[in-house]
Amino acid sequence: MKKIKKIALVVLLVFPLLGLFGKRDNPPVENTVQWDSPQTQELFYTACADCHSNETKWPWYSYMAPTSWLVRNNVNEGREHFNISLKDMGDADEAAEEVSEKEMPPNDYLIMHQDAKLSEQDRQILLQGLIKTFGQKEDEDNH
Repeated sequence: MKKIKKIALVVLLVFPLLGLFGKRDNPPVENTVQWDSPQTQELFYTACADCHSNETKWPWYSYMAPTSWLVRNNVNEGREHFNISLKDMGDADEAAEEVSEKEMPPNDYLIMHQDAKLSEQDRQILLQGLIKTFGQKEDEDNH
């Protein structure tokens, strides 16, 4: 029984340290977005920028396994699809659709970022601002 307790203690102490390893960086910002309004910009930075820009705020739990793995994966995946910090932003025209369908911000992000939870009014303001700023994905059924 003592051996199991020692192993458990080692796992509890060492496992979180594994999160210290791995890439957690903010590459240079190459692009400046011309937002339609300061309100759209503020809402975007509150609800979206941690995963869709190179200006990620890395919270304390992003340095502790296993949450560090989830955070890094979400940031890497978000930047891959749409990143306002790059000249080629990726799927910018899909941003409004994701917000409209309540796919963004994702629920696992909202657990630790209550300020990113959008009221319906803020969701509509952000949605319209994203459309004005980045355009909207064309409906493929109409082509």
